[in-house]
Amino acid sequence: SGVGEFEAGYAKTGQTREHAMLCHTLGVRQIICCINKMDDKSVNYSETRYNEIRDEVSKYIKKVGFKGKDGFIPFIPISGWNGDNMLSRSDNMKWYKGPTMLEALDSIIPPTRPVDKPLRLPLQDVYKIGG
Repeated sequence: SGVGEFEAGYAKTGQTREHAMLCHTLGVRQIICCINKMDDKSVNYSETRYNEIRDEVSKYIKKVGFKGKDGFIPFIPISGWNGDNMLSRSDNMKWYKGPTMLEALDSIIPPTRPVDKPLRLPLQDVYKIGG
C-alpha cells in the first residue's frame, strides 16, 4: 500500500478495521491478508513496508479473534496491477518466501455448515427510527 493509503484505511474510522470486524462477526474463521500495491512508487516492493503493515494488521486481527491455521495467518505482498505473487512468485519480491495468493486460497479448508439448524443472523446495531 502506498504511503498514507494504508494509514488512512487502518485509522479508527478506516475500512480495514471495519472489514476485519465484520468478517469475524459474520462467522468467517479463516482469513488471508493481501498487502496490495507493492508496486507503488512510494513502496517499490519494499520488505520494510510489508513488515510494517503485516505487524500492525496482525495484532489487530488477532485481537478481533482470528487465530489462523495452526496459529498462522498468511500475509501476502501483491501487486494486483502487475500480478506479482498472485498466481506465481514475483521476481520483484525475492525476499518473500510464503505462499502466493492462489496457493493460500487452495489451502483454505471449506467450513462445515450446520444445515440442520435454524438460520441465525448476527446483529451489529439496532436503530429506532421515529416518524
